[in-house]
Amino acid sequence: MRLTQAILPVAGLGTRFLPWTKVIPKELLPLRNRPMIAFLVDECLGNGITDICFVISHGKELIPQYFTKDLALEALLAKRGKVDALQELCRYAEVRFTTIYQEEQLGDGHAVLQAQTWVQSTPVAVLFGDDLIVGKATGLQQLMSAYTGLPEDSILLCLEDVPREYVRKYGIVGIDERATQGRLKKVTHLIEKPSPEEAPSTFGIVGKYIIPRSTFSALTRIVEEMGGPAGKEIRLVDAFLQQLPTTQIYGYAVEGKRIDTGTPEGYREAVRIMG
Repeated sequence: MRLTQAILPVAGLGTRFLPWTKVIPKELLPLRNRPMIAFLVDECLGNGITDICFVISHGKELIPQYFTKDLALEALLAKRGKVDALQELCRYAEVRFTTIYQEEQLGDGHAVLQAQTWVQSTPVAVLFGDDLIVGKATGLQQLMSAYTGLPEDSILLCLEDVPREYVRKYGIVGIDERATQGRLKKVTHLIEKPSPEEAPSTFGIVGKYIIPRSTFSALTRIVEEMGGPAGKEIRLVDAFLQQLPTTQIYGYAVEGKRIDTGTPEGYREAVRIMG
């Protein structure tokens, strides 16, 4: 398995951060000396992925612009001997960035589907902008390690064991305990935002995935069955449910602390933890 591409869907409007996000995408809010989105890009680079696709909405062009080369500024820094600043500016020089627009906010599956024609590798990583894993290893590093040895064209979901009273905020997986090996879980079912009584487990799906190209075919079939998107939400979990009879789906309960930076409270926690 050679994972060379990653999709970063960052088209959300960031309404919880208004009015700030009228001007600046929430993914550009700072953590340490870099914006949050840079941590996801660095997560890709740290695992050898240098082909990255941003799925954005109109008005969020500052995200890809942050990673665009600025030859004039680089020349000025070099002239002034600002070596450290120049190295930081050039850290993404070897990355191939692509930007694709999601014209309507029609769900996480719809956002991923926009990158269908861009994807050349199988599998491909999908990293949503709100989830950071803080620990010895990044979330993607743990997923890639777990994916090694899985059947070809498997789906691997990032899981977090959440308190049962919070399961209604997550997609929850059912697990075949007989096929479970430590943190690697064999998924038998998925249910979106169940009540605590309905939840088949307390393992919630968080925003990192490794998916085969067949998932794009499943998403396309869902759109066709709907008669076109036409304002209807297209969810990744529905594609996984469609694939479940024919595709091996696994989940990996990652080590480390997950921070949901998609809320002001989560962002404050990220600032506190990461300094």
